[in-house]
Amino acid sequence: MKKILAFCLIAVIGFAAAGCKSKKAQLAPEITSSDEALFKEAEKYLKKDPEKARLYLRQVIDSFPRSFFAQRAKLSVADSYFAEGDEGNMVLAAAEYREFISLYPFSPSAAYAQYRVGLCFYDKSLKSGRDPSKTIQSLTEFKKVLSQYPLSEEAKLARDRIANCESRLAEHEYQIGYLYYRIGVYKASKTRLKDILTNYPLYAGLDKVYYYLGDSYYKSGANEEAIPYLTKLVSDYPKSKYALKAQKRLKQIETAPKKPIKKEVSR
Repeated sequence: MKKILAFCLIAVIGFAAAGCKSKKAQLAPEITSSDEALFKEAEKYLKKDPEKARLYLRQVIDSFPRSFFAQRAKLSVADSYFAEGDEGNMVLAAAEYREFISLYPFSPSAAYAQYRVGLCFYDKSLKSGRDPSKTIQSLTEFKKVLSQYPLSEEAKLARDRIANCESRLAEHEYQIGYLYYRIGVYKASKTRLKDILTNYPLYAGLDKVYYYLGDSYYKSGANEEAIPYLTKLVSDYPKSKYALKAQKRLKQIETAPKKPIKKEVSR
C-alpha cells in the first residue's frame, strides 16, 4: 500500500511539473524578456482566461518592477478581479487597488484606483433597511477621492456616488426612526430622525422627517418643541403630502391647553 501511495504522489508531482513546464513553454524568450511584449500577451487573455492573464501580469510586475508596464499590469490585475464581479473577487480587487495606490501614490491612475475601491463596496451594498456596512464603507472610500484627488475626473463621479450613499443611509435611519414612531417609542424616534437632519441635510425625504419628528414631540407631550419642525415643514415643503397634516397638528397645538411635558417610559 505504501508503495502504491508513493507512486501516486510521484505521479502527481510529475504531472504538476509537466504542467508548469508546458505553461512556460508557451511563451517564447523574446516575449518573457520584454515587459511590453509580456503585458500585451497578458491582455489577450483578460476576457477569456483572466487567471492566465494574471499569471503573465504578475510576471511583468516581478520581472520589471520599475517599468511603466508594471504599473499598468498592477492595475490590470485589480481590474480583472473587479470585472468578475462576485463578492470574493471584489474583495481581492479592493486589495489590489489599495496596493496600487500604496506603490504608485503619484500615478495619474491613483484617483481611478481609489474610486474603484469605493465601487467594490458600492456595487455590493444592500438596499435601505438592510445591513448598511458596505454603504458606509463605500461612502468612506468615495470621500477619499474628493479629499485626495479633488481635481480629478473621478472626483466628479464620486460626488454622485456620495449623494446616493447618503440617501441610502438616510433612508435606513428614517425607516428605523419611523418604526420607533409607530410603536410609540418616541425618545428613540426623535434621536434617529434628528440624526438625519444633522448628517444628511440633502436627503430627499426631509419633509417626512420633519413631520414625524415634530409629531414624535407632540405625542410625547412636548408641544412647544414640536412647533419648529412642523412649521419648517409647512414653510419649506408646502406641496408635500405631509404639509396639510402638519398644519392640522399646529392648529391642535395652538388650541390645546398648556400642560407639563409627560415623562416618557423607556421600552
